[in-house]
Amino acid sequence: MAGHRGGRARHRGRRPGVRAGSLHHRPPAGDPGPYTQGAWCRSGGGSGGLSRQAGAGRGRGGAGAWRRARPDGTGDATGPFRYAEPVPRWESGLAHLSSGEKAATRTAFGKALVALGGARGDVVALDGEVADSTRTEYFAAKYPERFFECYIAEQQMISAATAMQARGWVPYAATFAAFMTRAFDFIRMAAVSRANLRLCGSHVGVAIGQDGPSQMGLEDLAMLRAVHGSTVLCPCDANQTAQLTVAMADRKGISYMRTNRGDTPVIYAPGERFPIGGSRVLRESTADKVAIVAAGVTVHQALAAADRLATEGIQARVIDAYSVKPIDADTLRAAARDTGRIVTVEDHWPEGGLGDAVLDVWADGTEPPPRVHKLAVRSMPASAKPDEQLRAAGIDADAIVAAARAMIGG
Repeated sequence: MAGHRGGRARHRGRRPGVRAGSLHHRPPAGDPGPYTQGAWCRSGGGSGGLSRQAGAGRGRGGAGAWRRARPDGTGDATGPFRYAEPVPRWESGLAHLSSGEKAATRTAFGKALVALGGARGDVVALDGEVADSTRTEYFAAKYPERFFECYIAEQQMISAATAMQARGWVPYAATFAAFMTRAFDFIRMAAVSRANLRLCGSHVGVAIGQDGPSQMGLEDLAMLRAVHGSTVLCPCDANQTAQLTVAMADRKGISYMRTNRGDTPVIYAPGERFPIGGSRVLRESTADKVAIVAAGVTVHQALAAADRLATEGIQARVIDAYSVKPIDADTLRAAARDTGRIVTVEDHWPEGGLGDAVLDVWADGTEPPPRVHKLAVRSMPASAKPDEQLRAAGIDADAIVAAARAMIGG
């Protein structure tokens, strides 16, 4: 396996402090929960109504389920490992970034997962031996009893996560997006089984730079969009990533988020909310002649392109389509009606990604489609610096400006 995983040798032994065994059907020992008097109690089918808190009693849930007791010790919350009321406490554990700072979305994912794990004792994390890269190592360091190293066995990682969620846990499974392809059959069958999984694929697209095409996730959007009932997210900055990481926790079905290797500018304020199925319009005017739809790293290229076009007297609307599935059809239709022209730009192959998600908005035939120009990675990448990769792929600001000019001029 030499050279695999970016040249790292395969680990043979168990990492210190990391559980690799089975996950018992009980909450972590000593977990206080978000409430001073919170308790874990056995509900239904068990004997004795086991609980840390005297008088918590037995809940009314399914046989053998563990449920969170209410703060007053009566009853239980709805569903396994659910709190009696929304828990915003995770945000207190997150170091928010200000506009203008830079951070990798993979790092924001790792930190948000730790903060979420501090608020919810039902959250567990699994990784395919790239925890230092996906940043799930942060969770492993903080909550080793809830972290599971699956090694170079992506299928087993998804299988284990599927089993854990069936037992009431909330699993987040992460690896390189390129390696997630190995587990597609297991992801597909998890969807068939109505499993609720949260997946994170890091090191996406040509923007990872020198590692080359074997490490670049360029098929992930297409792969996960094709899964029945799936959610596909592509955040562009750290604060957005943190919010979407938490939003996945209670999402039904297969949820997938792609994260970047390199640092990107923070453009959103701490605490801003990003509903799944939504988008953000970052540039807009009544004189817009073209709409640029981007997601992830290409959002920053789109903003740069819009600023350049403005100096030429061309107003461009910029839409951050962070929710690739479900996509914000209303915002896209409004942009089409206002401008008549859409440029999509994505760090992904042209098939099945953001561009196709945008085109699908008009597939029902209820209204005529706008002119659409898809910018995507169309040739096999080599090894180069991230900015060189974006330029070579034709998805940088220069390419966006050229595409907008051509559409307006044509």
